[in-house]
Amino acid sequence: MITGRQLPAVETVVRTLGDLAGDSARVSGAAVDARDPAGAQTLVDETVRRFGGLDLLVNNAGIGVFTDVAAMSDADWERTIATNLSGVFYCTRAALPAMKQSGGGWIINIASLAGRNYFPRGAAYCASKAGLIAFSECLMQEVRYDNIRVTVIMPGSVATGFDPSTAGADDSWKLASEDVAQVVSDLLRHPTRSLPSRIEIRPAQPRKSP
Repeated sequence: MITGRQLPAVETVVRTLGDLAGDSARVSGAAVDARDPAGAQTLVDETVRRFGGLDLLVNNAGIGVFTDVAAMSDADWERTIATNLSGVFYCTRAALPAMKQSGGGWIINIASLAGRNYFPRGAAYCASKAGLIAFSECLMQEVRYDNIRVTVIMPGSVATGFDPSTAGADDSWKLASEDVAQVVSDLLRHPTRSLPSRIEIRPAQPRKSP
């Protein structure tokens, strides 16, 4: 089940993944704003109805607003925290009963190295990702005996166009989104006795400072 805020974009991904899977029935999608608690619950309910259960939740929605604290608006602060932290809470809370009903599962939260390494003009983003790391580790300890594993992945710089201020700059040294996806895929192959609860991934050769 693929989600995003814009239905046309979701439908495009659903078609692409359906073609790759060779069976369109294996893929579905929905337009959901993770910041909406009711939307998160509807998403889980639809997933269970469509596929018969819920085994995996990847919380990947995220935004970044980079400005001085003195210049940051209430709206920018609130939407950063709401998307990067509250949205994870809403989706996770909705998913837990369905995962327990399925006998277990895996929750993978995409945080950032910015949740540990702080920088000027990144207060809202860094705070949201630090909170997400803490949330993930608390959750991991709460649900491990329900056969639910929780992992937080902390990528460094990823070439996704995430920060508009870097548009046009050379990003060949950055991680690719596929690198992060590979970590998720590899996690799912771990034996049930193991729990990689926190994973850091960074560019192998970051750009050197001048």
